[in-house]
Amino acid sequence: MNDVQGSPPPAGIVNIANVLTVVRIFLVPVFVFCLVHDGTAWRLGALAAFGGASFTDFLDGQLARKRGLVTDFGKIADPIADKALTGAALITLSVLGELPGWVTGLILFRELGITALRFAVIRRGVIAASQGGKLKTMLQIIAICLYVAPVTLGAYAVVKEVVMGAALVVTLVTGVDYVIRAARMGKPSPDDSPQSAQSGPAQSGPAQTERSKRGG
Repeated sequence: MNDVQGSPPPAGIVNIANVLTVVRIFLVPVFVFCLVHDGTAWRLGALAAFGGASFTDFLDGQLARKRGLVTDFGKIADPIADKALTGAALITLSVLGELPGWVTGLILFRELGITALRFAVIRRGVIAASQGGKLKTMLQIIAICLYVAPVTLGAYAVVKEVVMGAALVVTLVTGVDYVIRAARMGKPSPDDSPQSAQSGPAQSGPAQTERSKRGG
């Protein structure tokens, strides 16, 4: 009874983390509107919108974890907002002829495919974001910012292409990693065998820890 009374109440759907996620979604059309217009001021506006939206992605995750504001709405809306922002940026840059369409296609194929894969195996566990996944997100954000910024120097063009190339490689490599981790989650572990189930608590230490690692 004390445990029930001492546990924190579930977070409501209206909280600062979810508000930031919704703000990010609304910034997507603002970003695209600025990006499709010519002129340095419009480009700076697009850069500000994309940078602000990307910052809310970092901030809402931190707040949700630290303040216990994780909700079902946030679990669904947050990845949708992320993919909408990145996808809108890549597609618009390709439509404007500033980014090859095959680059956009490969990145979006990976992003949408891994999102679908995560939902497909969610009954077995959550595929947690890896360090490679975090690096992928950071490289994508930096690369998009470089493409959006109104800079036309020759050396700058090489830098932004190199960063986008690195983002593409890491995006594809981490995609393969997620597929492998999902496949491992589908395989029965030693803990699932009848012998392990009959052996009791003595068998549940290291084996259970390793199973948790695979699920994360």
